[in-house]
Amino acid sequence: MRQGRTLRQVSADARVSLGYISEVERGQKEASSELLAAICTALEVPLSAILREVSDRMVEQERPADSEVATVPRAAITEVVAA
Repeated sequence: MRQGRTLRQVSADARVSLGYISEVERGQKEASSELLAAICTALEVPLSAILREVSDRMVEQERPADSEVATVPRAAITEVVAA
């Protein structure tokens, strides 16, 4: 998905300040759905494609390895439910 564009170019095309996009990129600000849509439009990438890729990555991270069985101690479950 690399396009070789600068953050400044994306910022101008998305009509979002360079500083704000930079803060989002560094994890200092959360990206709103409106910001994501503006950036996707500027990059000519469907928002659904980005969300699908993020979803796929999350599924991989959440899935336990085939050789191990995920177990959660009963005490941990009780603490979460009680909270």
